[in-house]
Parts: sequence; C-alpha cells; structure tokens
Amino acid sequence: MLPDNEIARVISDRPLVALRGSRDQRPSISCVIPALNEQRNLGLLLPRLSALLGQIGGAWEIIVVDDGSTDQTPEMMAQMSDQPGVCYLQLSRNFGKEAALSAGLEASNGQIVVCLDADLQHPLELIPKMIDRWRAGIDTVYAVKMNRRQEPWLIRIGASIFYRIVGQDSRVAIPRNAGDFRLMDRRVVDALIRLPERTRFMKGLYAWVGFSAEPMVYQPADRIYGKTNFNLLKLLRFGLDGITAFSTWPLRAFSVLGILLALISFGYGSFLVLDYLLNGHHISGWTTIVTAMFFFSGLNLIALGIIGAYLARIFDEVKARPLYVVKTRLGQPLPGRQA
Repeated sequence: MLPDNEIARVISDRPLVALRGSRDQRPSISCVIPALNEQRNLGLLLPRLSALLGQIGGAWEIIVVDDGSTDQTPEMMAQMSDQPGVCYLQLSRNFGKEAALSAGLEASNGQIVVCLDADLQHPLELIPKMIDRWRAGIDTVYAVKMNRRQEPWLIRIGASIFYRIVGQDSRVAIPRNAGDFRLMDRRVVDALIRLPERTRFMKGLYAWVGFSAEPMVYQPADRIYGKTNFNLLKLLRFGLDGITAFSTWPLRAFSVLGILLALISFGYGSFLVLDYLLNGHHISGWTTIVTAMFFFSGLNLIALGIIGAYLARIFDEVKARPLYVVKTRLGQPLPGRQA
C-alpha cells in the first residue's frame, strides 16, 4: 500500500504522451463490462459492441467481469471468449459492482478504457463521440443522465440528499447524475488502479484522481431483459459508503448540533434559576423530563451509529483484504499496456 505522496510521484512519472493534438487517431480500446445475471443482455450487447469497435478501427478488447452470476452467463461466456477481442473474468463470488469495475480496470490494456453496463441502457453510439473528445485532449468523458424522471420518486429524493451531503466537501466535486458509463485515458485508469483503499466508491474516485473531464448528456434506454440488481437496501448501503468515503459532514453536523443543544440547555437552565429566584420553586412535570430523556437518548444513539459507520470503514481498510478473487480468466487480452 503506497502513501499518498508516493502514489502522486509514481503517477506523475508516467510519460505525458496524451498532450492535446498529439493523441493516436486509432487508439487501442478496452471496454469493461461488469455483469451480474445478464446472460440475455450480454448476448445482444457483445455482437453490437464488437461490430462498433471494428468500425472505429484500431486494436480492441471487451472485458466482461462476471460478479458471481447464477444464470447461464459462465457457459455463454466460455463460448464467446473464443471470439477475437472478447475476454471473460469470472469472480469467485459476488464482490459488488465497484470491485468488478476495479477488476476490469486492472485487466485492461488499452490506451483508452470505456466502462459501461451490460443492461443495454448505455447507448453505444456515444462511444465514437467520446473518442473524438479524447482525441481533442479530454482525459475523461463521462455520461450524465438527462433527467431521472423514469426512476421512483424515493430514489430521486435519496439521490438529491446524497449529492447535497457529499457536495458539502469542497475538496472533491462529484458530478450529479454521472454514473459509470465513461471513457478514460490510460493515465486516469492507472491512477485509479494505484489507489489503495478497499471501500471503492468509484464515482468519488473518478473525481478524486482529477485530470481534465467533460460531461456528455444522454437519455438511458429501457432495459430489454431482466430487472436492475439494485434494490432500496443496496442503494442505501451504496450511499452510506459514498458518504463515509468522501465526506465528514455527518460528524461535523452532530458536533454543531451538540453545541446548539448545549447552548439551549444552558439558556433554559439560566431561565429556571432566574425564575426560581424571582417566583419561588415550581414542581416540574415528569412528562417533560421523560420526553427530553428519550429525545437526547435517540440523538446519542444516532451519533454513535454515525461514528460506528466511519469506524467500520476503518476496520475494512486495516484488514487489507483483496478487493476481489478471480476464479476464471478466458480470452486473449490486448498486448501489454501501451504508454
């Protein structure tokens, strides 16, 4: 695990070959596709994507990362990996989409890397446009949803709250409504691979590594087969990982709340003392006391829960377990990384 200054030194030592106007017109391309039970969608996506990459020209590879599928994805990919350019990584179990993306990025060898989902909701026609922007000197081109109207209102509200919380930390600006559909220069991918943390919130890491970035608006297509693997509980867990990885706002908020409550308590206590001196002793009602006790007990438990969430992140990091375990590798990848 490298310290931050060593990571910065190693990244900066890479040759700066991607200067504006000097980029390869036919770059080698790696497409990383994390998949979980997406057999039917992959059967449609891979032929279309292969044809598109063939039209673009240059060497290419498609890396499908199977994040513990229980359908017929392994059998289908065992056959499709015989085709030129198609590679298959099967993880030993379900490690989560962030780990699957990391596995695909580490396996990629292209000068540029395109990440996209297997559900056919990311329009392939944007890839040539992204490559054009890369040729113009942009290191990262990320797709941004035009709107979220097709999503349930509860998810839209949760997303708004999430971006508002992580936006309180001005050190890293995480673009709203930007997902994993993006094109990245090799230097960006190498920077991401070298990051040592185990709790991988990729949307934040994309922003943290920096480099020049540009949005590209799109409207997601409808799913053809299956349903999303994200439910409300997974989204809540995902949001919590993002908040604890890229914001200390909850801790600061409870510090401020504690100070405000202390001031209010001091003011109320002063009022009671003054009232006693002026008007004599009054017997307070037990309802007020019990209600206040329950209220402050609840606040204490919430604060302890938030602190526990940050401690859990530390616990995960110090164990230093690998992000994922690869069970099977099939297909012929691109030759070694090109500078």
